[in-house]
Amino acid sequence: MRSHYCGELNLSHNGQEVTLCGWVHRRRDHGGVIFLDMRDREGTAQVVIDPDTEEAFALADKARSEYVLKITGLVRPRPEGTVNTNMSTGEIEVLGKQVEVLNEAQTPPFQIEGYTDVGEDVRLKHRFIDLRRPEMQEKLILRSKVTSAVRSFMDGEGFLDVETPVLTRATPEGARDYLVPSRTHEGKFFALPQSPQLFKQLLMVSGFDRYYQIVKCFRDEDLRADRQPEFTQIDIETSFMDEAGVMGITEDMVKKVFKQVRDIELGEFPHMPYAEAMSRYGSDKPDLRIPLELVDVADLMASVEFKVFKGPAEDPKGRVAALKVPGGAELSRKQIDDYTKFVSIYGAKGLAWIKVNEIENGANGLQSPIIKFLGDDVTMQIMERLDAKNGDIVFFGADKEKVVNEALGALRCKLGEDLNLYTKEWAPLWVVDFPMFEETDEGKLTALHHPFTAPTCTAEELAANPATALSRAYDMVINGYEVGGGSVRIHREEMQQAVFNVLDIEEEEQREKFGFLLDALKYGAPPHAGLAFGLDRLVMLICGTDNIREVIAFPKTQSAACVLTQAPGEVDGTQLRDLNIRIRRDPASATSH
Repeated sequence: MRSHYCGELNLSHNGQEVTLCGWVHRRRDHGGVIFLDMRDREGTAQVVIDPDTEEAFALADKARSEYVLKITGLVRPRPEGTVNTNMSTGEIEVLGKQVEVLNEAQTPPFQIEGYTDVGEDVRLKHRFIDLRRPEMQEKLILRSKVTSAVRSFMDGEGFLDVETPVLTRATPEGARDYLVPSRTHEGKFFALPQSPQLFKQLLMVSGFDRYYQIVKCFRDEDLRADRQPEFTQIDIETSFMDEAGVMGITEDMVKKVFKQVRDIELGEFPHMPYAEAMSRYGSDKPDLRIPLELVDVADLMASVEFKVFKGPAEDPKGRVAALKVPGGAELSRKQIDDYTKFVSIYGAKGLAWIKVNEIENGANGLQSPIIKFLGDDVTMQIMERLDAKNGDIVFFGADKEKVVNEALGALRCKLGEDLNLYTKEWAPLWVVDFPMFEETDEGKLTALHHPFTAPTCTAEELAANPATALSRAYDMVINGYEVGGGSVRIHREEMQQAVFNVLDIEEEEQREKFGFLLDALKYGAPPHAGLAFGLDRLVMLICGTDNIREVIAFPKTQSAACVLTQAPGEVDGTQLRDLNIRIRRDPASATSH
């Protein structure tokens, strides 16, 4: 129906007859001449319709915002003084000769032209209208360019695009599975994959050598701004390649995608051990654009009588750390109180602080309610260790190590954003040398990544000292977001069983859940490694937004619901009977309806 997209037109089309199809973005009537800004996915173009084309003029006169029109006319330069430099098509206009109304439109619930924020719930309920907005279309077009660039790179490196099953069985990957009842196998369930982890390992055993897939994955977990119950991974696995090889090739891929799609030079990717990241930044995904660092002061606090600091300082599982903020002494008491509430989200019971007014006057030049508990000597030793200067503020965290890391790590990022402390636009890195396991609240060990990650030690050393074992895992972090994570995999049966034993997975359960994998490892499984990128999060970063729902066409809300289609919904009794499922309702909830 169309000859050109609206946003494609420029002076090179001068004098050509074109046919445009799209939506009326804006309509203006200037002294008997009608101007229509026609919009499609590529942009907008101005159409002018004179009264001498009576039929076209009459139809244009009736057109309103979001009407769908087909217009044929001649491209011509705009009159002198009317060029619009804010539009890619701002040097030309189309003199409309024929107008066809393809469909009328009711007044939309919010304006596309001159859009103002109406709230995410309204936008998601009318997502088909929200997606007409140029900024939303730009994000999804950019997403398409990212996936195209990824495929081009992977194909060029000899990777094969292989599909893996969506209906599979539940496996422990760190989150709850979405379960799918089977009609033909009564009482049994499929699970939607949290990742294609085991299948891509089996592909390596099968000899496919280099695999990739842009694949949907599912996790039934609590949501955040950068998480969704269904998400898309760039999934990669290779044989006969170690961690250095995988990191090298995927780093090249990400650099080329950023450069090709947005002309962004990411620069070097430094490598940082997990222990260093946690010590200096309180996070395994540190934002290196922010120059603030955590400094341990437990050795100094152990000598004070103040239990708030002394207790964690003497606790082997505790931590006392300080965070110096240059220029932070200007923060008001209300701002400090707000930051105290903020760290409480992460379990911190408070936020002690010291303002540095006149360091040359010793403790008398400092301002804080806690100095009297620390004593002048300890206070000044802390200031010396932190190299505190006039105008600084020092925040303290004292609690279990996990609480301090999470609270001060999050505070560091919030201060960086609030005070605009960023020193660069992009800060990528690799975090390496992760622990194999972490301790649960019940004192048991669980896999930090997943139970198929290879340790750096032997099976015997792993069994003897599992809590101190390191893994051959690696995470790519950009601007404080983990965009990809992977590892060298276990390719020997005895090592896989050793990991299962550490995790207290009995032999019977090993066979039931992972027998197919253990069997495959017996038949010449090659050394292999891989990595999975979160495509949604990667696109979110490239777009410069901090909400993952902005780069997904039809996302779920934070309650894992779709307000557009009203999913999840109820299922009629016939379907439930076919699946041998009966809904048990809470009596209290039933009487309230």
